[in-house]
Amino acid sequence: MLTPAVALIGVFILVPMVLTIWLSFHEWSTQTGFGTAKFVGLRNFEDIFGPISVGRDFKRAYLNTAIYTCLSVAIILPLSVLLGLLVHQSRVAGGNILRTVLFSTYMVPMIAVALVWSKLYSPTEGPINQILSWIGIGPQPWLSSPDTALFSIVILNVWQQIGYFTVLVIAGLTQIPSSLYEAARIDGANRIQGFFGVTLPLLRRTLLFSSVIGVINAVQVFEPVALITQGGPANATNVLTFHIRRVGIERAQGGLGSAMAVMLMLSLIVAIVLIFALARQKDERP
Repeated sequence: MLTPAVALIGVFILVPMVLTIWLSFHEWSTQTGFGTAKFVGLRNFEDIFGPISVGRDFKRAYLNTAIYTCLSVAIILPLSVLLGLLVHQSRVAGGNILRTVLFSTYMVPMIAVALVWSKLYSPTEGPINQILSWIGIGPQPWLSSPDTALFSIVILNVWQQIGYFTVLVIAGLTQIPSSLYEAARIDGANRIQGFFGVTLPLLRRTLLFSSVIGVINAVQVFEPVALITQGGPANATNVLTFHIRRVGIERAQGGLGSAMAVMLMLSLIVAIVLIFALARQKDERP
């Protein structure tokens, strides 16, 4: 009964992964067939970690991806908990409508989101800078400055993803028995103590799942960079997925691009293992 599902996983996931790992040890142009691949051992990995321009660009893209991922997850998780608590409150009128609106942002295609936010970030006619001018703040460069471009893409990602993670938090909140809150109130706990003593501990598994999904989604960022910034300005938004596409497809350096993809995959695996390890340590603490 599992054969069809396993076969699909093997064809569309395992085979490309194995092929990518195999190509990472070869010198190969994407404009030729696999038969022209020449085995070079670890040279591709030495190049991407070396001092030459290939290594510098890869390290910058790797660092940008790490910063983008950490900022996205660090903003999305607490914000989703806050919005989840707001929507979950039974006394809030229109809670179902608000939940639908929040989740609808996740359903909008990223291409449309990127195009809209590129207009919102416009330095002269963008609504964001116009609103800032009303409160006495001058126009901000947003996407045109290396200091703010990556953070601007993070804000776009948070807006697009927050609805999905809020729904996850709401699902976790519905699983917490109301009797626990009643017991906490009887013991004299206020709302803040009830949140840290009841809500947050029982949301741990939900937040663990959200953390893993958030990291995976953030690491795979591509459309906003490709559509809005093209990795600029000054490589400030050049993330790994976009850089791999630039090296592997535009420059036809398939072996080098495959080595970068392997490092991205290994980094993602390590990050997820660390998240589970930290969560397991907290569960084991008395």
